[in-house]
Amino acid sequence: MRFMMLMFPAKFYEAGTEVPDPAIFEAMNRYNEELQKAGVLLALDGLHPTKTAVRVKLDGGKKKIVDGPFTEAKEIVGGYWILQTRTREEAVEWASRVPLLPGDTVELRQIFEMSDFPADIQKMNEPLAEKLKK
Repeated sequence: MRFMMLMFPAKFYEAGTEVPDPAIFEAMNRYNEELQKAGVLLALDGLHPTKTAVRVKLDGGKKKIVDGPFTEAKEIVGGYWILQTRTREEAVEWASRVPLLPGDTVELRQIFEMSDFPADIQKMNEPLAEKLKK
């Protein structure tokens, strides 16, 4: 089972201006090393603040480009992990161990596998799945 953990930080730090306490980086590095040693980590990355982000929206039948920054911080993803675990409970256990600062939130979402879909949908996606394997 694959899961994505999404980090919703209470506060974003701009690179080169304000630096958070190095202790949070040390704690996060230790946590990420534990994930790696356990063999459950597939991918992870932090994301830049939204001042350089772009959103594409469908508005009135037309696509609209909206440049950041976006003000609603509680809805902004600061980073992610992709985990592969045997059970949902194992993924929840890993999510509960993420080092957090006050106000931070981690959301855990299971990733769809092709086998979760009906056979006709699986067949429709076979050509793309084969290309992605290469």
